[in-house]
Amino acid sequence: MLVEKRLKNTAEIPTSSLADMAFLLLIFFIVITTVGTDKGIDLVLPPEGDVKEIPKTNIMNILLNDNGDILIEEEPRFMNQIKDIVKNRIAKNDKIIVSVKTTRRTPYKIFVAVLDQLKQAEAKKISIAEPDK
Repeated sequence: MLVEKRLKNTAEIPTSSLADMAFLLLIFFIVITTVGTDKGIDLVLPPEGDVKEIPKTNIMNILLNDNGDILIEEEPRFMNQIKDIVKNRIAKNDKIIVSVKTTRRTPYKIFVAVLDQLKQAEAKKISIAEPDK
């Protein structure tokens, strides 16, 4: 009597298309992922060597000190006051140049917030300088 040997069917995972699937998933995630680009602060710099004498009546000084305090024309002010003060000065004198003077240790967050306030106040001419010693 002959006994037939049965071949055992082993459970296998088909791996022939596994590399294709991994590659397609990789491409999918690369395509849908957006890389955020830092646009920075949009400032237009004047040409080099273009120096003009400006009357003091056309300059508005904003000083940012090491503690993050804001001084407008040597008077302490709050962040939320900048926009209105600058708008009023621009309404009186459209040739006004806002001079932002900051020290090296001024918190960057304060500096950017002041520039945002100036942008909201529609200040077109902004000068960034070191404070007078």
